[in-house]
Amino acid sequence: MPDDVTGEELDADARLGLRSLPKDLAGRVARHLVVAGRLAEDDPELAYRHARAARRLASRVGIVREAAGIAAYHAGEWSEALAELRAARRLGAGDDSYLPVMVDCERGLGRPERALDLVKSPEAERLDPMSRIELRIVESGVRRDLGQYDAAVVALQIPELRDRRLRPWSARLFYAYADALALGGTCRRGHRVVRPVGGG
Repeated sequence: MPDDVTGEELDADARLGLRSLPKDLAGRVARHLVVAGRLAEDDPELAYRHARAARRLASRVGIVREAAGIAAYHAGEWSEALAELRAARRLGAGDDSYLPVMVDCERGLGRPERALDLVKSPEAERLDPMSRIELRIVESGVRRDLGQYDAAVVALQIPELRDRRLRPWSARLFYAYADALALGGTCRRGHRVVRPVGGG
């Protein structure tokens, strides 16, 4: 554990989620969660180990299970990620914004039909714009896995593709759309192409 991590670096909502724990234990859990967050991109395996350590200390805390699920996802541990995110939701933590992650886990496990069931679930209707677009990007990947190349393109033909203002999701959406077109060869088959504004 790095000496400079105190646990106070954890955001206020996460700290609030640990309030049911004794103070000393909450501090230990918080430190593990902070390190897991810091290492998520650079060292996902080590981040996952820290998240699991937090889980061992506080398995009945929703925010801890949520963090463990996200860490497992970044480490490519699809089954564990799904189990942790489902547990987080049961404990009142994980929210609908993690639905794209859960869909991607089902995809990673080679279960495209289950992934599409989640895409069509009532929870998908409640997503905020960024999460909804992320869900469409993952759905497009699932469709490609199934050989449904036209459907992979159509999944991304959403109003945001023509948005004249660059948004936080614009680059990912444009890239995913171009990728779907290229992999499906739809341009060569005369598919009607929606060109993203500013996307080339």
